[in-house]
Amino acid sequence: MILQNYTREFAYNLKLASPIILGMLGHTFVGFVDNAMVGQLGTAELAAVSLGNSFLFIAMSIGIGFSTAITTLVAEADAEGDTAKVKGALKHGLILCTIIAIIVFVGAIMSKPLMYIMDQPEEVVDLAIPYLNLVAASLIPLIIFQAFKQFADGLSQTKYAMWATLLANVVNIIINYFLIFGIWIFPKWGIIGAAIGTLVSRIVMLVFIWLLLRYKNKFKEYVTNFNFKEIKKSVLKKIISLGFPSSLQMLFEVGIFTAAIWLSGILGKNSQAANQIALNLSSMTFMVAMGLSVAATIRVGNQKGLRRFGELRRIAFSLFLLVLIIDIFFAIMFMVFNNWFPTLYINETDTVNFVDNQEVIMVAGKLLLVAAFFQISDGIQVVGLGILRGLQDVKIPAFITFFAYWMVGFPTSYYLGLHTEYKSAGIWVGLLVGLTVSAILLYIRFNYLSKKLIKNQAIYGVS
Repeated sequence: MILQNYTREFAYNLKLASPIILGMLGHTFVGFVDNAMVGQLGTAELAAVSLGNSFLFIAMSIGIGFSTAITTLVAEADAEGDTAKVKGALKHGLILCTIIAIIVFVGAIMSKPLMYIMDQPEEVVDLAIPYLNLVAASLIPLIIFQAFKQFADGLSQTKYAMWATLLANVVNIIINYFLIFGIWIFPKWGIIGAAIGTLVSRIVMLVFIWLLLRYKNKFKEYVTNFNFKEIKKSVLKKIISLGFPSSLQMLFEVGIFTAAIWLSGILGKNSQAANQIALNLSSMTFMVAMGLSVAATIRVGNQKGLRRFGELRRIAFSLFLLVLIIDIFFAIMFMVFNNWFPTLYINETDTVNFVDNQEVIMVAGKLLLVAAFFQISDGIQVVGLGILRGLQDVKIPAFITFFAYWMVGFPTSYYLGLHTEYKSAGIWVGLLVGLTVSAILLYIRFNYLSKKLIKNQAIYGVS
């Protein structure tokens, strides 16, 4: 009966999270399509996509991290029935996201010379730089899209971003097919073709969600007739106070996975290609937990607005339990199919690159075994972050993620990867350690805060 208190929330949690999960999987599927198609060209090309995207992951985490504040504020304002507050959160969020998008685009372009001093394979760097030029531009429509997505998510309308992302995937696949391989009258541009597909698909995604929200009656009052001359510093300050620490949280986590790409590059192009395969597969399962994390922010934000702290705690536990069950399933799947999944990315019939391809498959298989174990830690920590974000607790979690990933995880990855025989697998053991420490500390933080809210309400009638 006690367990049923939590399991009865599963259906609604999944209903709310499913469109978010599908939308996020759509983003990841863009990467899967790029990797699977580029992988047919060779391991150097696959490693180049990995290296180029590593710079974008850092820039993207900053923009997306800021945009999460929109969901938090919109969910709370919606629970309070404050329409003007909802519109204000979107308007000010759009302004900040646009500014941040331009800044991170410029930053990504200016960071290109770093590739030459990072001890990466030279042929990989030569391929990665022109790829980065185009994909960096896609950050602008992607981060602006995130503002609209987080707004809709905050209103518990999670399906619209999913539709936009699915459309973007179709566009990306079509462009990739013709421009990577030079089908029909189109030139064979290799990874440049993949970059063009990513850029065009993200522009389409932004235009589609804006038109969708613009012509839906329930959203029209929120997304039209913005008065950008009337800017409230208090709202901007609120978004920044929530968004900046959330951005740091994402940056610290994305940063350690990016560091894994760079450390793998020091070991060679095959290790880097294998890392990219394992990372892309892990990203797909992570998006399920990420979808539940957004659902957690929405539900916890609503309960906070209603001041129902006992319900807030029960709902949070239901989300922890649900992600635990799902990630145990993913862990088993990675263990069983660890040697087969990498073959989806590699052309095994390529006799010219046969030796390299077999090494990539072998190394990626080992990495997936490690990834199987960190599915659970990764799921719990990201749902924990979503719950705490719904509580508008973002500063302490930022310190927790920094400690877990950069004081514990990265040193472990560096030592085991570059100074022991474990090499690539050692790098991923460091990721496992960092994620586990983060999951434990974030859970402790939630447990402390939720009990404190309930206790204060019982004693003083205030939070």
